[in-house]
Amino acid sequence: MTDKTELTTKNQTEMEPAARQPEPSIRPAVDIFEDESGITLHADMPGISKDRLSVKVEGDTLTIEGDAEIPMPENMEPLYADVRATHYQRSFTLGSEMDTEKVEASLNQGVLTLRIPKRDEHKPRKIEVKVG
Repeated sequence: MTDKTELTTKNQTEMEPAARQPEPSIRPAVDIFEDESGITLHADMPGISKDRLSVKVEGDTLTIEGDAEIPMPENMEPLYADVRATHYQRSFTLGSEMDTEKVEASLNQGVLTLRIPKRDEHKPRKIEVKVG
């Protein structure tokens, strides 16, 4: 699996054309683990809900994307915010041994977990040795 993401931008369509500026995307931190049956990927995406998340595979490219919702109390505006971008995006190139038809995804407390199994022909198998 190869990480293909650089800092990307998303156009703000809510603004007037003369005032449009690109909105930066957050590149979520990712942990990737491989075992003999496949890959498990954990992406930190705080503030993301299931309905604002997109996980897709096109060809050999896995893309995760989502928009965080940062709730603000009514009639209040933030004076300072460490996080200004609320759009997450990251893409990975998957090897041909991965079975992209069987990807499983779950979201729990802002952590997206993807399980990408290897194709059966790429999984290790035990060969029985016959005697005599």
